[in-house]
Amino acid sequence: MGRAIRFILNGERVALAAVDPSRTVLAWLREARGLTGTKEGCAEGDCGACTIAQREHGAVRPIASCIALLGAMDGRELVTVDHLKNHPAQRAMVDCHGSQCGFCTPGFVMALYAHYESGGPADRQSLCDALAGNLCRCTGYAPILAAGAAMGRVRPAVAPAAAPQAALDYEHEGKQFFAPTSVADLSAWLVERPQARLLAGGTDLGLEITKAHRDLDCVVHLGKVAELKRIDESERWLELGAAVTYAEACDALARIHPDAGELVRRIGGAQVRAAGTLGGNIANASPIGDSMPLLLALGCTLTLQRGAAQRQLALEDFYTGYRKTALLPGEFIRSLRIGRLAPGARFGAYKLSKRFDQDIATVCAAFHVAADGRARFGFGGMAATPARALRAEAAWRDGLEAACAALAQDFQPLSDHRGSAWYRLVAAQNLLRKFAARIGPRALLELDA
Repeated sequence: MGRAIRFILNGERVALAAVDPSRTVLAWLREARGLTGTKEGCAEGDCGACTIAQREHGAVRPIASCIALLGAMDGRELVTVDHLKNHPAQRAMVDCHGSQCGFCTPGFVMALYAHYESGGPADRQSLCDALAGNLCRCTGYAPILAAGAAMGRVRPAVAPAAAPQAALDYEHEGKQFFAPTSVADLSAWLVERPQARLLAGGTDLGLEITKAHRDLDCVVHLGKVAELKRIDESERWLELGAAVTYAEACDALARIHPDAGELVRRIGGAQVRAAGTLGGNIANASPIGDSMPLLLALGCTLTLQRGAAQRQLALEDFYTGYRKTALLPGEFIRSLRIGRLAPGARFGAYKLSKRFDQDIATVCAAFHVAADGRARFGFGGMAATPARALRAEAAWRDGLEAACAALAQDFQPLSDHRGSAWYRLVAAQNLLRKFAARIGPRALLELDA
């Protein structure tokens, strides 16, 4: 069975030696520990009622415990609402009358707790971002935002140096959970078990447990692999390990272009961004994954690894069909390299969704035009896979309307509950027009010259 799953819960050291490692943290908290302050609302990481806080290397992040797996908590410190004792977030919620029916209140308190403990700003936009992953059916957002402002600010403690991570090789009743600390161990383990499910943030994989009610018998967790958590920046490139979370990558992407940071800011709520990873978003192969249009437009290249062998593959060649990728059995995404914008380049990224925050895109688009007029347009929600608009890119030199018309040859989108095929195509064309208006007529004339 290997060693126990060990973590700190509300200041108490916990060692679990006979549990299902793929059981959700929420189910274990409520059913095994009686910590019922943490609620189940949606069971898919959308409503925030299950929010708990995670402390790791001095950072405090909110996470959705309904889709977090027990095995992935090894080596971490968790705090639930039951442990708070007259915290500023609790006092502010009382003073500002921030609770109505009360069901969502523990999740809001924990989101505010994480924001306060991490030294988050008290301005309205920052508080809206911090609370975007929490839903209130009573529509009591005004007093909750007032409570956030009333908390004040705390200067976060200096983060200690990262302690060495210990690998976890755990088995219980036939279920395996492996959390290696090196790429070498990860790759060797996957070569022997190519059927294993890779767990990064779990924001999608967790739904197989809570919604599809499937058992995950063989899981390998990437969160402890140091090489997969690296962020390397140079004058020409940004290189991100596949297990870097959205929250960790946001500032580095914003340094490429503000739209890149803004697009990541709108991926889920803070709970999703604290757990979800760019590598997982890519490997998940959803046609509406928010990060892929951005990465396609920026010319992202993936490094894939199987055993000791590595290969590079352009992101646009990674997708082979609906929810299908070019990954070989036992192969995984090691890193992604993103090019910086060259002098004179124009860039824009846009997301259309029914809700502004924490919603799946109907259409997502990113546009990159180099100083010499070469174009790269990435789209999501328009085809079975995220894809470049190759005909529109070629037609860009013939003018804006020629490129818009060419989009109808690039894509024949489907109709679904998020939008009709007609809406998607017209929206995509109008986003291209919006980009052209943004860069201005002078820039278009320069590209024609």
